[in-house]
Amino acid sequence: MPKSRIRKKADFTAPATTKQATSIKLTSRSWVAPVMLGLFLIGLAWIVLFYVTEGELPIEAISNWNIVAGFGFIAAGFGVSTQWK
Repeated sequence: MPKSRIRKKADFTAPATTKQATSIKLTSRSWVAPVMLGLFLIGLAWIVLFYVTEGELPIEAISNWNIVAGFGFIAAGFGVSTQWK
């Protein structure tokens, strides 16, 4: 009976690196988390300040639109959070 051939695994060779720029990120996303949290806190503080001062602060002239402004900051925070990697 014939003997089967012995298969030798190929020796591992690391792939040649053609570009070193691929390992270095050109854009840093370290700004996303602080900006996102800052917008969340500004929006929350805006709404709380409006309720605590019974509408006199932050901007008395826009009255109940202060709530929309506060939620606008919070929505902007969610928008910035889409950039987080």
